[in-house]
Amino acid sequence: MASTTYGALYLIPVTLGDDDIAQALPAAVVSRAQMLDTFIVENEKTARRFLGAIKTTTPVRELSLLTLNEHTKAEEFPALIAPLLAGKDVGLISEAGCPGVADPGAQVVALAHRHHIRVVPLVGPSSILLALMASGLNGQRFAFLGYLPSEKAARVQRLKEIEKASHQHNETQVFIETPYRNQHMLEDVIATCRPETRLCVACNLTLENEQVISRSIREWRAAALPDIHKQPSVFLLLA
Repeated sequence: MASTTYGALYLIPVTLGDDDIAQALPAAVVSRAQMLDTFIVENEKTARRFLGAIKTTTPVRELSLLTLNEHTKAEEFPALIAPLLAGKDVGLISEAGCPGVADPGAQVVALAHRHHIRVVPLVGPSSILLALMASGLNGQRFAFLGYLPSEKAARVQRLKEIEKASHQHNETQVFIETPYRNQHMLEDVIATCRPETRLCVACNLTLENEQVISRSIREWRAAALPDIHKQPSVFLLLA
């Protein structure tokens, strides 16, 4: 049981781009975030922009923002949960849409659990789940792989491995890429995978220029490729 003297850690989703906050996030989520004055954030600049947009009760310049990213050292984690242990509610904001999913925030969530701090996940958009929903691929069994190797030969080898695993387990393989390498990833998947394998590419989810294309590799090879360079994208593969 969480101690009643501890604060709660609220996992606050954010929009996936410059879309309408009222459309992307439930009013109850926005209301909860507005009431907090202490946040653990991955990027202070974008967090302040989001918090300014939702009009927090405490002026943005007076909010306490604690940074957690891939550079955070182990010895810095106690300071992140100190406000929670002191009884203050804290919000966790990620650059990934939903905190804790493909996100360093998972580490502070794990630490909160170890200290029996209440963790409250709030409703909001996850590009990974939205892409899976829209793909038409197997939503009963899937794996999120994160980033594949950036070097071409290693990436192609990894694509062969995940296609084999997908075929063996009837499992949708979900992965992402740095936006400026998206086009190379798309080209490598199409060149590497078998004609009957299905590939879905979901770009700019929740935005006005959202695009979800799901085809067999054979169909991809016969079509003009979309320009997804520097477009936030999720790739889903089912062999």
